[in-house]
Amino acid sequence: MILFITSILLIATLGYLAQSTGLCLVRGVDETLSGKPFFLLSILLSGSFAWVSILIGQYAGVEIPFISYQYSIFALAGGGIFGMGAAFNTGCGVSTISKLARGQVVMLFTVMGWLVGWLLLTTFIPQYQITKYQLDSDWHFSILVSVSLIILVCVTRMNVDNRRLWLSMLGVGLTAGIVFLTEPKWTPSGLLNDISLAVWYRDSSLWPSGNRFILIASLITGMAVAAVHKKTFKFIPLQRKGWLRHLLAGCLMGIGAAIAGGGNDSQLLLGLPSLSPAGITTVVMMLIGIIMGRAVSKKL
Repeated sequence: MILFITSILLIATLGYLAQSTGLCLVRGVDETLSGKPFFLLSILLSGSFAWVSILIGQYAGVEIPFISYQYSIFALAGGGIFGMGAAFNTGCGVSTISKLARGQVVMLFTVMGWLVGWLLLTTFIPQYQITKYQLDSDWHFSILVSVSLIILVCVTRMNVDNRRLWLSMLGVGLTAGIVFLTEPKWTPSGLLNDISLAVWYRDSSLWPSGNRFILIASLITGMAVAAVHKKTFKFIPLQRKGWLRHLLAGCLMGIGAAIAGGGNDSQLLLGLPSLSPAGITTVVMMLIGIIMGRAVSKKL
């Protein structure tokens, strides 16, 4: 019970930080293309302190979720499709929930489309096994610690705004990593995946536990509190235009996440810190997909 309560507080903190920083891969790509790569870089390196979670897991005797997987064509295709969907949605998986918490009701259609996308993959594409990548644990730990130290040294030389940004992003990764120890599938994409499986197979045993819904509610609460505190909350009721675009974009995001084995939340907070070839490939393809999707959107 104590661990679960701690997880609730950590997830709420994560939501607050994600909302405050405006964590979003689409925004990161846009800023990078305009000559400001700092924001995107801070997102990609947000999981650098995963070694703290690894130490906690080893000390507490808890299974560590940072598992590396081999590169696959599914990572390539899934990442690209997800990126295209995120570009059309003007927001990735995390920022979709953030915008919903800020009062943008249309993002509900993105979430609905995401669920439909998962269902489509569950229905028409057979399950496949992803091969684990044998990464030496000492090397893994050493790389993460080294990257963390380099970041901390660089942070001390940054201006106040950039220092706040980087520390907030690192806080997102750190809190997420600790929560993964208690609930490895807490992420929004993981929840939607299991809901789709339970609905399609009509198997109540596949339905996510109540604790996972509580964690997502805590995430949204943290985001909503940040939106009110930062005065960015603005209720925008559903309008006739735009909902279909978000629904279709959500479908692409759901399909891409299902193929790749997780949305950008899982890939950034679990795949990259695991130094997983599959996770790295997926994130790179998400970025490429976003660039392509933004280019297409401008011509429509």
